[in-house]
Amino acid sequence: MKETKTWYMNGFIGIVCIAALAAAALLSVLHEQIVVAALLLVVAAVFATGVTIVQPNQAKVVIFFGRYLGTIRDSGLFLTVPLTIRQNVSMRVRNFTSSKLKVNDVQGNPIEIAAVIVFRVIDSAKAVFDVDHYEEFVEIQSEAAIRHVATKYPYDTFGDEDEITLRGNADVISDVLAAELQERLRVAGVEVMEARLTHLAYSPEIASAMLQRQQAAAILAARKKIVEGAVSMAQMAIEQLDKEGILELDDERKANMVNNLMVAIVSERATQPVINTGSLY
Repeated sequence: MKETKTWYMNGFIGIVCIAALAAAALLSVLHEQIVVAALLLVVAAVFATGVTIVQPNQAKVVIFFGRYLGTIRDSGLFLTVPLTIRQNVSMRVRNFTSSKLKVNDVQGNPIEIAAVIVFRVIDSAKAVFDVDHYEEFVEIQSEAAIRHVATKYPYDTFGDEDEITLRGNADVISDVLAAELQERLRVAGVEVMEARLTHLAYSPEIASAMLQRQQAAAILAARKKIVEGAVSMAQMAIEQLDKEGILELDDERKANMVNNLMVAIVSERATQPVINTGSLY
């Protein structure tokens, strides 16, 4: 069901008209026209049931004996169709944080994940008539979408930078989550404005093992950089010596020099110099 606009008029004018009917009924009583006075009072009372107030950024869904007549979006005091039920629907931006969900990522690793969802109602008729309690519907569908997105991607790949991961591609994951949520919540007339992860971690039973794995990967990556730098420095040292003609080194001496430089640079502890006073041979 789509939202439509219902009939309504300025409420102050409506109150003046109702007051005029009540005054006319009083005059009829004074003139002993009881029937006329009763009819005027009934008409005034019926019209009085149509007076309603709409707060800013809220909407009134007007229902007449089970039939949807339309929605009042403007804020202020209005007179609408009498004898109707008018249900409030907030059009304001709202957000909620999901509970921490325990799911398995695409690699089967148990993880904990939570997200904050920012949304607002854009179609009051759908929010009221197409789903029961649209706020609960939003929360349940949001948790279902978070679970589904979490199972599509790995938590981390430990080195493969081309693959999308939950930890390394937060913006991409947020966009995917928002798109899936929008598809799920369209039936409720809800617009998803933002969806972002607020919590992401391995489950406690594997957290320590995964931490060791991350530390090992970091150590290997650091060692790789150190070795690359050591090779580059050794090469620069030999080229500089050859270019300036300071020393003439044969292949064996060059190999020995590279070995010493590599040990000095790559070693975790400070190296102790050894003075060689004799010949290499």
